[in-house]
Amino acid sequence: MISESFKRIHNEISKAYIGDNTTISALAIAMFTGGHVLLEGIPGLAKTTLAKALAQTLAADFHRIQFTMDLMPMDITGSNIYRIHDGSFSFIPGPVFTNVLLADEINRASARTQSALLEAMQENQVSVDGKTYPLPDPFFVIATQNESDERGTWPLPDSELDRFMFRIRLSYPSSQQEQRIIMLSAQPDPVISPVLSIDEFLSYRQQIQNVRVSETIATYITMLIRQTRKEPDILRGASPRAGAMLLKAARGSAFLQGSEFVTPDHVRDVVFLVLNHRLILAPDAPSVDEIIQRIINKVPFK
Repeated sequence: MISESFKRIHNEISKAYIGDNTTISALAIAMFTGGHVLLEGIPGLAKTTLAKALAQTLAADFHRIQFTMDLMPMDITGSNIYRIHDGSFSFIPGPVFTNVLLADEINRASARTQSALLEAMQENQVSVDGKTYPLPDPFFVIATQNESDERGTWPLPDSELDRFMFRIRLSYPSSQQEQRIIMLSAQPDPVISPVLSIDEFLSYRQQIQNVRVSETIATYITMLIRQTRKEPDILRGASPRAGAMLLKAARGSAFLQGSEFVTPDHVRDVVFLVLNHRLILAPDAPSVDEIIQRIINKVPFK
């Protein structure tokens, strides 16, 4: 049963990552529904630890790319290498060929390099020198982003932001959590046990399609998305892709909770994570969370 497996995944990750439980839940929802996640926060909040622990619970391949100003697209996708002995070219896969990819400090690289992930995230493939190479299944990107006012950072292009199902903003831990983190650093690295094989994970992912979505839920999601285009504090509202992402995420939330159908609560569980990076606000607008809450209040479920 998925709810039991998810509980075990949560417990294993919690051996290494001490933080908000909703972050682990959001990562699991995105992973099981084929989405990708952007983690935003200052350095030192265990973003790498979280991504690596998640991969270990699935016995999945894990690669990490440190994004820097001089990183090139071929450093991500791979490239063709000329072989002198026979005059042929051979493709050498880059680190993007993995199950779980940690794109660390993604906003420290140039827009050109960042765009190397666009095709991978949208199509689960990469194209090099006119030839297309499929990526492993599953393929899940966890990108980390430093706060935009830090030195040496550039904002992500809107087209790339829109490829992420969720943006999760991490904050400082509580006093109790921080003490546990400090104590954990004095102990040997915890052993994360695999919970699901890749085949079991893919089977569960397929089962998500059996979670029922009624016409009224689809209408509710459509109304939420369209309301983002009517708010005076929003210069540009959410696209239809945001609505599709919201439905997938709500379905994943219902599945992990053991529900056979999506309810309005499942939609509201994930709507902040889906919309918080997709809305372009007016300069004097309140916080994005306040605006999303206002939209929820204005759109009743009928």
